[in-house]
Amino acid sequence: MIVWENFGSMEDTVFCGVFDGHGPYGHVIAKRVRDLLPLKVGSHLESYLSCEEVLKEISLNTADRMTSDSLVQISANGESRVYNKDQDMVQMLLTSIVKAYRFMDKELKMQVDVDCFCSGTTAVTMVKQGQHLVVGNIGDSRAVLGTRNKENKLVPFQLTEDLKPDVPAEAARIKRCNSPGLAMARAFGDFCFKDFGLISVPDVSYRRLTEKDEFVVLATDWIWDVLTNEEVVEIVAKAPTRCTAGRALVEAAFASSFDSKPDKLSTASFSVDKHISNGLTEPDTTSTSTPGSGTKSPHTRDNQRVRR
Repeated sequence: MIVWENFGSMEDTVFCGVFDGHGPYGHVIAKRVRDLLPLKVGSHLESYLSCEEVLKEISLNTADRMTSDSLVQISANGESRVYNKDQDMVQMLLTSIVKAYRFMDKELKMQVDVDCFCSGTTAVTMVKQGQHLVVGNIGDSRAVLGTRNKENKLVPFQLTEDLKPDVPAEAARIKRCNSPGLAMARAFGDFCFKDFGLISVPDVSYRRLTEKDEFVVLATDWIWDVLTNEEVVEIVAKAPTRCTAGRALVEAAFASSFDSKPDKLSTASFSVDKHISNGLTEPDTTSTSTPGSGTKSPHTRDNQRVRR
């Protein structure tokens, strides 16, 4: 997993991802994707920022005007158009994730030190920029939002679909390739199945966040196989600190997977000796010896990145 704050050198921007490897070298591929995919997304965002600077310069030199907080009238070379900053940012976020996933899979195919033929990884990633939330997903990991309904009750809202072979659209694609019985529908790697219906194109979704939205949980299928969305949101919400929410969730799933009946919402087992971020909070940076502790990357200046 990875949590990267100040992502793409942009304020109030965070990249989060969870990667679930499978096959003999799945653990290696999951780590490789964790390390490289955010860089590919970030490079596209930086290209967008460069374009935005050019538009600002045009605006300053052609007497253009701000038509609203989000719209700028741009005129250059005798042509004019309305530049919608919000719409362009959302489109860029969506495009960046789709392109990054495509390039990531191509790069894995060229790796000589990792065997990706019969091994691969799922990926569920999100970029939060201000009020904009974009989620990309391949495989059966899941993203769930904890939000308030009209009665102010905290409820789950599932941001992704579990992309398994039994999903009708996935099944139809796989059958067109004459490959019934395929165990997965989308993944990075697994090139032995890429001619038989397996793809690495992500499902991408967008949500404009409001004050009712409180947190997002990214987790692999192991969590969702034993806990409902409602249980997950309740466990995270009742954690005494944000850093212990992830640990509480794993402990509850572990207990449920052995068919025991613990008090899943008990806070007695919460511990502060390990820090696992829930994806929207600043990682603990007091120690680099514990799993999930925050570290500063020399290549990202003040960007905060935590990997596990």
